[in-house]
Amino acid sequence: QRLSLSTESEPNNSFVSSLLTSIFDDEVDTARRNRKQTSIMSDDESTSSAESAVEEKEPEEVTDLSNSDVCTKYQEASKIVNLALQGLIGQCIPGAQVLDLCKFGATIIDTSASKMHTKKVNGVAIEKGVAFPVCVSVNDVICNNSPLGSEELEPLKAGDIVKIDLGCHIDGYISVAAHTLIVPTGPGETPEVDAEIGNVAVAAYNAMLVAAASIKAGAKNTDVTEIVNKVADAYGVNAISSVRMHQMKRFVIDGVKEVALKDPTADELEAGEEKVDECAFDQAEVYAVDVAMSTGEGKPRPSGVHRTTVFKRNVEANYRLKMKNSRYLLSEVDKKFPTLPFTLAHFDDERAAKMGVTECVSHGLLTPYPVLHEQKDAKVAHFKCTVLLLPSGTSKVTGLDMPTYYKTDKKPDEETQKLLTELAEIAAKKAKKKAAKKKKKKASN
Repeated sequence: QRLSLSTESEPNNSFVSSLLTSIFDDEVDTARRNRKQTSIMSDDESTSSAESAVEEKEPEEVTDLSNSDVCTKYQEASKIVNLALQGLIGQCIPGAQVLDLCKFGATIIDTSASKMHTKKVNGVAIEKGVAFPVCVSVNDVICNNSPLGSEELEPLKAGDIVKIDLGCHIDGYISVAAHTLIVPTGPGETPEVDAEIGNVAVAAYNAMLVAAASIKAGAKNTDVTEIVNKVADAYGVNAISSVRMHQMKRFVIDGVKEVALKDPTADELEAGEEKVDECAFDQAEVYAVDVAMSTGEGKPRPSGVHRTTVFKRNVEANYRLKMKNSRYLLSEVDKKFPTLPFTLAHFDDERAAKMGVTECVSHGLLTPYPVLHEQKDAKVAHFKCTVLLLPSGTSKVTGLDMPTYYKTDKKPDEETQKLLTELAEIAAKKAKKKAAKKKKKKASN
C-alpha cells in the first residue's frame, strides 16, 4: 500500500523582496525631501526604520522525530491503532459482516482521536482520525477490501483467514498496522489451523520483525529486501510482489523511500513492473513495515468480484471535470481528504461518488488502491507495523503479537533465528518492566 507532500508553506521570497524594495524606495524619497529641508536623516535611523517595517520571519516548524512533540503524536496515534486492532479481533466471529467490522474499527479510531488535542492552535482545530481506511480482507483476498453499504459480502465463517489493515493520524503524523487471524468457532474458542496457514503466518510475522529491526540509520533498503526473501525461502512461501514498505511523513502515507518485498523478475520488468530505487535510511524517519506472504505464486491480481473503494487524491494533477457527480466527488475529497487515503463509504451520496470516481481516476486526479487477491485456495498472511528511527535505536510502536495458534515445523536460517531470539528477549524485558510499573502504580492507588 502508498508522494512526498508538505503542508508547510514556504516563505514567499518574491513577496519579501518586493516588500524590502518598497521600503527602501520610501526611505530614499523621504531622505531627499528632508535634505531639501536641510534635515538629513542619518544612516542608522534609516536602517532602523527599514528593519522595523519588515516583519520577523517565523521559525520553520520541525516535523520529524527530532521534535519531541512530533514523537509524542506518533506514539498517541500508535496506541489508537493497537486499540482498534484489539477491538476488531474480538468482533471477528462467525456471522460478522465485513462492512460492520470496517465501521466498528473506524469508530474506535475517530472516537479515540477526538479526545486528544482538543485545544485549537492559532484558532484552528488539529486534524486527527483515520489515516488509512479500515480494510478487512478474507481468505485469498490480500488487501484493500472496504465494502460499501450497498455491496455487502457474505458474513464471516469459522476457519476464514481475516487480514485487518488500518491507520490513524494525530495532526498528520501517521501510524499504521495490519494483522492476520483465523475466525474461531465462537468467542473465546481457539481456531483450528493447518500447516499451510501456520507456515505462511509465521513467515510473514517473523519477516516483519526482522525487517523492522533492520530498518535503522545507515542501512539500505536492499538489505531489508534480502532478509525478507531469506525468511520466505526458509518457510517455503512467497512474498507478495506488489506490496512495499514506505517511509511516512506528516500527511504522507507513502513517501519517496520504499522497500520492496522482492525484486521483480525480468519478465515482470518487461511487463511494466518498476524496480525500487536503492536508498539509505536516516535517523528521525518513520516507516511502515508492510509484509504479505502467500502459499501461492505471490503474484496479486485485481479482484473481479470486489469493487475498488479506497482512493487517494493526487495533488499534483488538475483537470476541469465535465460530469456533475465527478465535480461533487472531487470537491468533497479536496475538503475532507486532501492528502490521505479514503473510502467511498465516507460520502453521504454513495451513488454520486460511485458515478463520479471513474472520470476522476481516468484523468489522474485520484489514485486507486485496488482490491487484490491471490490464486484460489492460496493461503495469505499480512502483518504490518510502524517503526520510529530514534537516537536510541529503532522503535516498533504498532502491531500486535502473533496469535499463539500459528504453528510450524519449519525453521529460519541461523542468522535470522539469532536475531529473532534477541528480539524476543528484548520484548520479554520490556513486558516485565511494564508489568512491574503497572503493579507499582496499582499499589500506590
